[in-house]
Amino acid sequence: MALRVFVRRFAVLLVFVLALSGCDRDTSLVVVKAVAAGVPSLAPFFDENQGLGRDDARLTTAQAAHGGLQQGDTPGLYGGSKQPATCDVVRLKEFLTDPAHERKAQAWAAALSLATDGIPGYLDRLTPVLLRHDTLVKNHDYKKGKAVPFNALLQSGIAILVDEQGLPAVKCSCGNPLRPFEGDTTGIKVEFDDRNAEWKGYQKSSVVAVRPAPRKVERLALVDVHEPDRGIDRPVGTTGGDDTSFDTRERRAVPDLAGATFGQASRRLAGQGLAVAAEGGGLPPDDARVTASDPRAGTELRFGEYVTLSVAGDGSGGTATTPPGSGTPRPTRDPSDSTPSKPAESAKPTTSSTATPSSPPASTAPPSSPGSSESAGSEPSGPTSRPASTGASSAPPTSDPPPPPTGSPPRTTSAPPTSTPVTSSAPPPATSGPATTEPATGAPSTAGPGASTTA
Repeated sequence: MALRVFVRRFAVLLVFVLALSGCDRDTSLVVVKAVAAGVPSLAPFFDENQGLGRDDARLTTAQAAHGGLQQGDTPGLYGGSKQPATCDVVRLKEFLTDPAHERKAQAWAAALSLATDGIPGYLDRLTPVLLRHDTLVKNHDYKKGKAVPFNALLQSGIAILVDEQGLPAVKCSCGNPLRPFEGDTTGIKVEFDDRNAEWKGYQKSSVVAVRPAPRKVERLALVDVHEPDRGIDRPVGTTGGDDTSFDTRERRAVPDLAGATFGQASRRLAGQGLAVAAEGGGLPPDDARVTASDPRAGTELRFGEYVTLSVAGDGSGGTATTPPGSGTPRPTRDPSDSTPSKPAESAKPTTSSTATPSSPPASTAPPSSPGSSESAGSEPSGPTSRPASTGASSAPPTSDPPPPPTGSPPRTTSAPPTSTPVTSSAPPPATSGPATTEPATGAPSTAGPGASTTA
């Protein structure tokens, strides 16, 4: 009987603990409000009944979405159509520059970190597109004279304006400003409601967030949302009148990207009409080195298909791993963990009798005043202690000798070869002769004997 009571109480306690752990997981997720295509906003900047822009709820994604972070210049990330008038930029500009709407214009500009007088020029650089994937953004409602931010998931088919780096900037139908989503794409909790019910085809794993392209783009490579075999080349800052078409079925070979930086590789792939992805769902820094690609070089793909890159290092010589949804890798090794004295010892020249000014291991630039490099403490051990064993022949303190006519006093490194003394500071720029003339051109005469008798 006692055993049965104990088991029952243990089961109740286990259920309670599991319930608490589930709640903890929910509270750590970022709450995101679902925004369906064609559904008017409850707090818009612009009256949606006036036809500023329109969504395309019939849009069907032409390719399977590659969830996670995407760069703004990714080919095929956005879509278009033969009827490009999805957003009336001229009308939005007139509305925001009208003195009657000055308060809205101030709130609108503040959400995008703009001055109100910079609104017209900013709008002229935006480009209308249609979302091809469910996209995370920071949306803004207009409430009580202010722009109120909230995280939102925009359904594919919604018309937006993007900036020169491919970032969502404005939701066309209501004029609400948009900013990049700042959370982890895998750590979200999407809230659907009666007006924005969960739409057909929604998959949390296919949700994307856009990060800026590594450089300003001149043209956006879009996909016709109604004719996926037709591509649209749209110059940035235009509304569709200057579009040109291309065939998305044309095969494109994956270039050899091994050894390039991630930024270089992504630009080359974009130029080929191919999308870039990285292992783990995130995007490494632009200076990370590419080691391999999947598919490998030479494979032929259709427009907008993804090439997954493997990288080693974060551009500083260490290796890095990228967590899903994060653009900043965590280095697995500290590149600066070596001691300062080792590089100086390994860089000692072996034939210093004919050394030029570039031969000594000058790791620091010449100081602006005599003795300043010695007081910086960049050589904590080795060089300053060895001459002390020679008694009167040791070099005097840096503050005692008078300032040299040119250059700076030489600093001794760790023990030089037994044949010739070596200094770590670079000689004056004007000196180009052998190392034996250094004391006469730049170094104090009192330091010469000490340096020459150390060996």
